[in-house]
Amino acid sequence: MAQTVALRLDVSTDIRWFDAGVNWFSPALQRCSELFLQNALNAQVHGMLLISSDLEETRHNIDYCQQAQYDMTAFTMAGVHPHQADHVSEDWIQQLDEFAQQPQVRLIGECGLDFHRMYSSATQQELVFRQQLLTAIQWQKAVYLHEREAFALQIAILTEHNIQHGIAHTFTGTTAQLRAYLDLGLYIGITGWLCDERRNHDLVTALSFIPADRMILETDAPYLMPRTLRPRPKHGHNEPAFLPLVAHEVARLTGRSLVDIAQQQLNNCAQLLGVEHCIKPA
Repeated sequence: MAQTVALRLDVSTDIRWFDAGVNWFSPALQRCSELFLQNALNAQVHGMLLISSDLEETRHNIDYCQQAQYDMTAFTMAGVHPHQADHVSEDWIQQLDEFAQQPQVRLIGECGLDFHRMYSSATQQELVFRQQLLTAIQWQKAVYLHEREAFALQIAILTEHNIQHGIAHTFTGTTAQLRAYLDLGLYIGITGWLCDERRNHDLVTALSFIPADRMILETDAPYLMPRTLRPRPKHGHNEPAFLPLVAHEVARLTGRSLVDIAQQQLNNCAQLLGVEHCIKPA
């Protein structure tokens, strides 16, 4: 059974957060979704961007966004994760095109290349990625980008398609890679990876080079639980309620105030999503 988590970070209750990356329909979160939603609201997280790994999940996300969920604002994306590229249906492009026209769908993705585990062939990953970029261009949507061990090819494809609006989701790379994304005009997604002293060294170095108006915070829940969380929850999963811990680490490393980070987060997310407000006004 999941447990209610109370975050004590000396944060004013006037601060409100938007989590720009949640795998809401993952089994780990759906097991106790109502409780995780209440935890988020208790932590002043009042908005979520729901990640789509395939078009079936896109459909679930759209349905969820159409429902009133307490004081939570939700948006989503439409797309196919590179792990799922080998499994698209014959009419997947038509489905993606239809989903892209839904008002709740603000981005195309999660899309990109992943040559680490190779759950799908490199050729098919590239084909599916390129098609999603074309769809994003057609409907003037931002892209939500995944990349692992494929940076050179991915940046080349993005440059070829003149992609200028989107986010490098869960960025963990070097300063040189960061600058390449920034040069395209993309936002940089920061997760609990920043809180992991075992493997965050490149990211900590790159952090100081991210302009405040290009940084976006996300949990990638239920993955990447911040290692700074104490005590760790018995359910063992990340959740939107832990987004302030990522902000707390950004504040510690950059000297910025949490109030400034929170306000900039809302502004940046609204710009990324192409909406006036990414959460309901207080």
